[in-house]
Amino acid sequence: MTPAKTSPWPAATKWLLIALVWIGTAWLLVPLITLDKVELRRSTEYFFRSAGGIVLMIIMFGKTVFDLLFPLDTSRRKNILNVALLTLYTIVLASGIIFMCLRILMVYLNANTSTFTGPDIQY
Repeated sequence: MTPAKTSPWPAATKWLLIALVWIGTAWLLVPLITLDKVELRRSTEYFFRSAGGIVLMIIMFGKTVFDLLFPLDTSRRKNILNVALLTLYTIVLASGIIFMCLRILMVYLNANTSTFTGPDIQY
């Protein structure tokens, strides 16, 4: 009988890394959530910062879906609570990604409408 392989990373380190990724993602997305008016000079800063946060959320979403559909240990049945919580986490991530993308679109549309002065018509 071969001994079970142990992970080179302790469980606390894994949880700390996940928490740091979520803190970084929240830091990237906070301006998008709290933003009311956009100045055109700073709009690209908000866009790229928010896009980075959304990219991190998409990566976490992909990893979660992969963990849900293709578990590493297929010899044992998965705990129903684990599957239910992963499914709930996936739904929350998907809705968060959709919300953030719509928020970027609304900020962009509001920024464009606030600077529009009308057509340049000469009589």
